[in-house]
Amino acid sequence: MQLNPYLQFNGQCEAAFQLYQRCLGGKIEAMMKYADAPPEAQVSPDSRDKIMHARLVVGDAVLMGSDGGPERYELPKGFCVSIQIKDSAEAERIFNTLAENGQVHMPLQQTFWAARFGMLRDQFGIPWMVNCEGDASERARA
Repeated sequence: MQLNPYLQFNGQCEAAFQLYQRCLGGKIEAMMKYADAPPEAQVSPDSRDKIMHARLVVGDAVLMGSDGGPERYELPKGFCVSIQIKDSAEAERIFNTLAENGQVHMPLQQTFWAARFGMLRDQFGIPWMVNCEGDASERARA
C-alpha cells in the first residue's frame, strides 16, 4: 500500500507543481487539463485551462493534486505535507524555497528531536513541515 497526498488548489495547481518539481527534485508525470477531458464531460469554458489531475514523483513518493472549482475550494487545514530530509543544507534550501511568498509558522531551527525542523504555508496555501533528523551530534547541540 502507498498513501499519497492529493492537494486541492484554487486555479494554481500547475504553478504549484512546477515549483514543487524544481524544489523537491521530482518529475511531473501527469498534468491533465480539464480541456483534455472527452466532450461528454461538458467542461465549462472557465475551467478548460485548469488542472484536472497532476502527479509528481519524487523518489518513491508521489504527490498529486488538481484545481477544484471556486465553489468547492477551501484553504487546507488540519494536515501538513511532511518532508523528511537527511541533509541539513538540503532542508534549508527546500524550506526557504517553499517559504517564498508564503507564511512561516515555525522557522527552520534545531530542536531536541531534529537537526532542523520548521513549519510553513506556501504561496499556494499548502501547509508543510520540513524535518531533518541529522546525526546525533547535530541534535546534541540543541
